[in-house]
Amino acid sequence: MIKKILTHQVKKSTSGGSSRMPLCRAPPQAGLFDRYAGHYATDTSGCPVSLESSTNLGERPLIGVYTLIHDKTKGASMATVADKNSSSSGRVVSKELLIPFILLVLCFTAWGAAANLTDILVGVFRGIFDMSNFQSSLVQFAYYGAYFLLALPAGFINKRYGYKTGVLVGLGLAAAGGLMFLPASQLLVYEMFLLALFALAAGLSILETSANPYVIAMGKESTGTQRLNLAQSFNPIGANIGVLMGAVFILPALTPEASKAIMTDAQLLASQEADLALVLKPYLGIAFVLVVIWLLIFFRKFELPKQPAATTGDDIPSGNTAARLWKNRHYRYGVMAQFFNVAAQTCIWTFTILYAQDVVGVSPEAAGWWLQASIIIFLLSRFLMTYLLGIIRPALLLLIMATFGVLCCVTAMFSLNTLGLIAVVSASASLSLMFPTIYGLALQGLGEDAKFGSAGLVMAILGGAILPMVHAAVMDEVGPAMGYVVPAVCLALVGAYALFDLRNTRPAIPDEVLAEGAVS
Repeated sequence: MIKKILTHQVKKSTSGGSSRMPLCRAPPQAGLFDRYAGHYATDTSGCPVSLESSTNLGERPLIGVYTLIHDKTKGASMATVADKNSSSSGRVVSKELLIPFILLVLCFTAWGAAANLTDILVGVFRGIFDMSNFQSSLVQFAYYGAYFLLALPAGFINKRYGYKTGVLVGLGLAAAGGLMFLPASQLLVYEMFLLALFALAAGLSILETSANPYVIAMGKESTGTQRLNLAQSFNPIGANIGVLMGAVFILPALTPEASKAIMTDAQLLASQEADLALVLKPYLGIAFVLVVIWLLIFFRKFELPKQPAATTGDDIPSGNTAARLWKNRHYRYGVMAQFFNVAAQTCIWTFTILYAQDVVGVSPEAAGWWLQASIIIFLLSRFLMTYLLGIIRPALLLLIMATFGVLCCVTAMFSLNTLGLIAVVSASASLSLMFPTIYGLALQGLGEDAKFGSAGLVMAILGGAILPMVHAAVMDEVGPAMGYVVPAVCLALVGAYALFDLRNTRPAIPDEVLAEGAVS
C-alpha cells in the first residue's frame, strides 16, 4: 500500500558534487497519479512539498520542482527534479494557447459588464415602474437565482461534452437573454425584463462555470491559479464598462422625477417607453459582443487543452463525492463564505446609487459616477491584492480585508454624509480579494473532487439573490443607511472563515482515495 511507503533518500547534484538529503515523505507513487498527479517542490531540507496543498509557498524556500509523470499504458511513474528557475517551470500562458486564452479573457470581461450593468437597473426600474426597494431588488434575485440553478447543469455539460461546448452554450444563452430585452421594452412589463435577465444570467452561469476550469487547463497545473487570477483581473475591467454604460447612456437621459409630477397619463406612458428604450441599448450591445465571441471560438482553428472525455450518466460522481466534499470543513465553510461574500458585494454595489441619492442627496447623474469609482477601486485593488498574496498568507490577508470591509459598512451606517458614501465606495477594496481567494482556499487539495466542488462554489452566488432583498427590506423599514448592516454581517462571516482556515490544518487525503492508487 502506498501509505506504507513513508520515506526515501533524495540526492541532488550540485556543481560541487552530491549531497545526501534527510529522510522525507515520498512523493505519490504509481497509481495515485490518476487522481492526484501534480507538481511538487522541495524545501531546503530536500523534502517534497505539494504545490497544490501548500497554503503559502513563500514560507519555505524551494530549491527544486518534482514533475510527476505517470504512463498508464506501461504502469510506470517517475519524479524528475528541475531547478525552479529553469525553463521547465513554463509560461503562465503558452504561445500555442494565447489566442484561446485571449478569447476566454473576453468572456470574463463581457460577463463583468453584464453583471454590473444589472446593479444600475435596480434604481432605474424603481423610478420607471414606481416600485418599492424590495420590488426593484427582484432584479438581483432573477440574476443570481439563475446563476444558482444553472451551475450544476453546467458541470454536467462540461463532464459530457467538454469545456469548449460549455463556453459556447453559455455564450449562446447569454446572447439570447440580451436580445430578449427588445420585446421586453416593447411590452413595458417588468416581469418580461426579469425573464430576459434570468436568461442572460443563466447563460453567464454556464459560461463562468466552464471558463474558470478551462483557463486552469490551459497550461501546467502549477501555474493554473496564477493563470485564473490573470484572467479574472479583466472581469473588473468589464465591470467598469458596464457601470460606465449605465452612467453615460442610461442615468443622465432618464426622465426626472420632478417632470413626471406634472405629466399627463399619456406623457407618463411615453416617458416610460423612452426610459426603457435606454435600458435596451446597452444589453443589445452586450448581446452583439457575445455573438462575436461565440463565432470566434466556434470557427477558430487552434489547439485546445485536453477536454474531459465524453461520459455516460453513470460516470458522474455519486454521493460518495458529495459526502467527501461535505466532510471537508474547509470546503463546506468555504462555500458558505462565498455565499456571504457574493451577498456583501451585491448589496454594496446594488445600493451604492440609492445611498448616494437618498442619504447624501447626490443627483442621479453624479450617483452613477460614485458606483463607477467603486468599480475602479475594485479593479486597482485586484492587482494590488495579487501582489500582496505573494507576501502575506492568503487566509490572513482575507481576514484583514474582511475586517476593513466591516469597518467601511459600519461607517456608512452612522456617518450620513459624504464620509459615509466614501466608506461605501472604499468597501470595494476589500471585495476585490475575496472571490478568487475563497475559491482557492475551498478547492485546495480536493483532487478530482474539485470539478464538482467548483460547481458548488458557483452555486454559492445565490447569496447575491437572497441577501439584497433583506438589505432592501431593512432600507424600507429603518432607512437606506442602516441597510448596510447586512453586508457588514456578511463580511464578518467571511472573516470568520479566514480565521478558521488560519487556525485549522487541512485534512489529509481520505484513506479510501489513497487506496485507489495503492501499490502492493
